[in-house]
Amino acid sequence: MWNKLTQIFRIPELRNKVLFVLGVFFVFRIVANIPVPGIDISRLRAFFEGNQLFGLLNIFTGGAMSNFSVAMLGLGPYITALIIMQLLTMIFPSLEQMYKEEGEAGRQKFNQYARLLTVPLAVMQSYAMISILKNQGIIFFQNQIQLVVTISVIAAGTIFLMWLGELISEKGIGNGVSLMIFAGIVAGFPSALRQTLLTWDPSRIPSYIGFLAISIIVIVGVVLITESRRNIPVSYAKKIRGNRVYGGVSTYLPMNVNPAGVIPIIFALSIMLVPGVIGSFFVNVQNQWVAKVAVFLRDVFSQGQVIYTVIYFVLVLLFTYFYTAVTFDPKNIAENLQKMGGFVPGIRPGRPTAEFLNFILNRVLLIGAVFLGLIAVLPNIVQNITGITTFTIGGTSILIVVAVVLETIRQIDSQLTMREYEGF
Repeated sequence: MWNKLTQIFRIPELRNKVLFVLGVFFVFRIVANIPVPGIDISRLRAFFEGNQLFGLLNIFTGGAMSNFSVAMLGLGPYITALIIMQLLTMIFPSLEQMYKEEGEAGRQKFNQYARLLTVPLAVMQSYAMISILKNQGIIFFQNQIQLVVTISVIAAGTIFLMWLGELISEKGIGNGVSLMIFAGIVAGFPSALRQTLLTWDPSRIPSYIGFLAISIIVIVGVVLITESRRNIPVSYAKKIRGNRVYGGVSTYLPMNVNPAGVIPIIFALSIMLVPGVIGSFFVNVQNQWVAKVAVFLRDVFSQGQVIYTVIYFVLVLLFTYFYTAVTFDPKNIAENLQKMGGFVPGIRPGRPTAEFLNFILNRVLLIGAVFLGLIAVLPNIVQNITGITTFTIGGTSILIVVAVVLETIRQIDSQLTMREYEGF
């Protein structure tokens, strides 16, 4: 590990990328602590501490929501826009063709549409959050101009964070969106540890030990499922050019057990938060029937509830298959293998190879999706048993942190390996 760290800072290009990411994190933390004027911060923080749903939202924004900062929505609208765009690929064949068949230019155009969709979603979500807090009597506006300015500032903060994430993907290391979410979660660790120490109860030591053990199991499980892969043997036919023979080698096509990574967790959480937010928005309306439905949604979709855990598990499974279907195309891989003269032993090139890859993928992915879903909901179950609700110590947050760290380390290793080959 120390050897890799020294190598990172010896290579100027890699060192600059790492320092750039750290610099973006620093800017993100500054923005997350700039509050919108005219807000009672103390009452706002008390509300988030007593509400599990909004406390969960606050964790993923790194405390920006409890500060009512200009970045209070985090990257939520952008993630929602990506989910909508990828769902639309199943409805509109032209979008699917753009994303899968037009190469890098098509993906850039697809991402541009997602960025444009982020703007109205950020405006809508900021207005919804302000309306919820206003109905709770937490914030007040003297006139409509102040309301419009606040919505505009919050939406601009989301666009700014989206731009920072894009900068990380372009000039830094790793996926910008994942790293920004990682930074928001990690930012809450010191305060969570401080809160745990302040509320330390010696009689609950067994519960603390059990929670720590489950957190370690989650970390080990994430590492296991992220690093596991199914190797499919691939052989290349021999080619004779002049007096030389090319090809004739055998290698493996690695197929990850969970090729979707941490994205299904982020997508599932984004969907799970919507019913609770809608319920909180309508909980104080005068219509009793609507108010009862809103209370039901708010209570059912609270973290730790049985229905919440079951739906969360199912959504993780579905999004794992969905995101893999969008990003991993067996037909395209089979065509590329055929063009390069490669084939899977015992399988005819072309369509039979694509069907074989799809067959293997569905069965391997089932193991990965179930395992990922179990790891995601296991901490919720443990929190109900032990009674420890320090969400940032374990749970989905630590799942995202570990997966993002592994992905980033893998990209750094690939950069180091590439430079070792350049040395040869």
